[in-house]
Amino acid sequence: MAYDKFEVLKSSAVPLPIENVDTDQIIPARFLKATERKGFGDNLFRDWRFNSDDTPKADFPLNNPRFSGKILVSGKNFGSGSSREHAVWAIYDYGFRCVVSSFFADIFRNNCLNIGILPVQVSPEFLQSMFKSIDANENTEFEVNLPEQKIINLETNESESFNINPYKKDNMINGFDDIDYLLNLVDDIKVFADKTPI
Repeated sequence: MAYDKFEVLKSSAVPLPIENVDTDQIIPARFLKATERKGFGDNLFRDWRFNSDDTPKADFPLNNPRFSGKILVSGKNFGSGSSREHAVWAIYDYGFRCVVSSFFADIFRNNCLNIGILPVQVSPEFLQSMFKSIDANENTEFEVNLPEQKIINLETNESESFNINPYKKDNMINGFDDIDYLLNLVDDIKVFADKTPI
């Protein structure tokens, strides 16, 4: 498996009520030298999380002990900018398994689906309701049900459906990337090849 299987995630959430978060803010370019996926979480939102002397900025949500969980809830237009996969690697390595926003940049969304982060696009109204619930109670939990393609605010019982490509959905449920998917079909491919004249 390329990454953890994703079926149903029940978790509290970390709010990031900022719009137009681009990939250079998610992981600054100076941290892109590594070629393995490990260690990028240390520098997730580096310039927003830390001062120039490497001390944490107390007012940034990821540094606030009130907030925790495997769901990141962000403002509209999350993941714009460059196509770097490292942005998603950083989010995954930090411990998030789902990002919720009212709009995602297309390349970022596809990178998420390839790397094991579920991008859940919701209506602006549902997003604001999530922020409101988290602000009122930082322990508010949300249930993200991938098989049913539904997200539920367990504090208010509000729910909303979300879209996902069927192929990517199946891969996420199985913990597959594109290569894993093909390797899973090796026996079928061999049978087909044996029956097909050259």
